[in-house]
Amino acid sequence: MERDPYEQMRMAMVEYQIAARGIHDPRVLDAMRRVPRHLFVPAGYERAAYEDTPLPIGQGQTISQPYIVALMTALLAPGPGDRILEIGAGSGYQAAVLAQLAGEVVTVERLPEVAAAARQNLARADVRNVEVLVGDGTQGRPESAPYAGIIITAAAPQVPDPLLTQLADGGRLVAPVGGRDIQELVRVVRHGDRFRQESAGPVRFVPLLGEHGW
Repeated sequence: MERDPYEQMRMAMVEYQIAARGIHDPRVLDAMRRVPRHLFVPAGYERAAYEDTPLPIGQGQTISQPYIVALMTALLAPGPGDRILEIGAGSGYQAAVLAQLAGEVVTVERLPEVAAAARQNLARADVRNVEVLVGDGTQGRPESAPYAGIIITAAAPQVPDPLLTQLADGGRLVAPVGGRDIQELVRVVRHGDRFRQESAGPVRFVPLLGEHGW
């Protein structure tokens, strides 16, 4: 098998950008080590893929910095066999990381061109347990509900109600919530008909567009 020329950069990314900043879940760190992030960025950005920064992927969309991907994954805490719903496929990288930890990932992308690129990236990385769909992610995907985890990778003015209803009892939802320029990263945990919300600090994401978004 051909050696991955970016392997050492990926190991350094995990050690210095993620573990050194307080994310210690061994499953999350291992997933970040396994997924070849350079396969999820546009041509010419491969070396920049392992830097601590978001990158443009076209159509006004971005791939989040590695630390944010790891933080959101750790907050979501996906387990083996879990079905996860992602809103906003982007390049497919976040879904690929989640796919290392969960049984199935369903990701809904608004832009057909972005969804097609995500499918191509996931295939190149040999990630097979992710389904990429095109649609209004703020409506969720009720056909496959309930979900043990829901992750929103764009900024919402509030957590869309349809997503709360599709969250399983005991399930977790992670999303950036707030204004268009700055948001709070929140985790919502469902307990029956009650939803407990906690903040994980300020973040900055592109806006979530759709009926229950901006």
